[in-house]
Amino acid sequence: MDPLAPLESLLDTCRGDDLPLPPSLATLYGPLRFPAHEGRQHVIGNFVATLDGVASLSAPGLAGGGSVGGSNPHDRMIMGLLRSVADAVIVGAGTLRSVPNHLWTAEHIYPALSDSYRRLRSAMGKSDTPLNVVVTGRGGIDPALPVFRSGAVKALVVTTPEGADRIRKLGLSPAVVIREVKCAGAIGARAILSAIGRRIPTGGILLVEGGPLLMGDFLAGECLDELFLTIAPQVAGRDGSVGRPGFVAGKLFAPERPLWGTLSGVKRAGSHLFLRYAFPRHRPD
Repeated sequence: MDPLAPLESLLDTCRGDDLPLPPSLATLYGPLRFPAHEGRQHVIGNFVATLDGVASLSAPGLAGGGSVGGSNPHDRMIMGLLRSVADAVIVGAGTLRSVPNHLWTAEHIYPALSDSYRRLRSAMGKSDTPLNVVVTGRGGIDPALPVFRSGAVKALVVTTPEGADRIRKLGLSPAVVIREVKCAGAIGARAILSAIGRRIPTGGILLVEGGPLLMGDFLAGECLDELFLTIAPQVAGRDGSVGRPGFVAGKLFAPERPLWGTLSGVKRAGSHLFLRYAFPRHRPD
């Protein structure tokens, strides 16, 4: 694999102390900062989308972000960086089905920088890997998947009481923790954060990697602090024959309640743009 060139930084207004990035990551990415919050975690999202706003091609074998971003190495490097600073990575059951053999660790997404990612986690006093959190209302998961069976990550399943009953019959390892959430309809973001909070220290970083329905829930619940959004230089198109969602689905905001982000970072590698937006965690009515 050819060595990566450093990202070109076009804007960086992010506040907070510089994280202790090893020299290799600091050279590639530049400074990385997150604001501190008293009494709660910092929640970030990470998505890739095409120029026309498609976040998933919704085709067999092409539902993940790799086909959208062209498996861009800088995008994967940033994904690894965000996972390396996260205490937990949150995905929905649909994302799990689209990449069933995935593990949500930095090393899995970009192995070339595994040592640097591990050094960063160690310098930040974090465990070996982030907690892998799977959100499923119905409990429709495959117990044979690596996230549940490999032992390489700690896994937490957030589900409804009905989903928990179904999952307990699957014979999962005792190391996989199940948290029940009582709710009417979809599991909301606040309930997810409450379930995770028992395992993650106050002041931790939580990373939401999708899918679009889960991201919609976090934005609707006013539970997202920041979004890291990669814009890939392709036009995917839509013809109505198959749903091709953006990075948000299942929620309608504009024109009644539009969500406006504040651009806080812009980086570039070739024709790919790497954007960072801040969102108000609790919007006024």
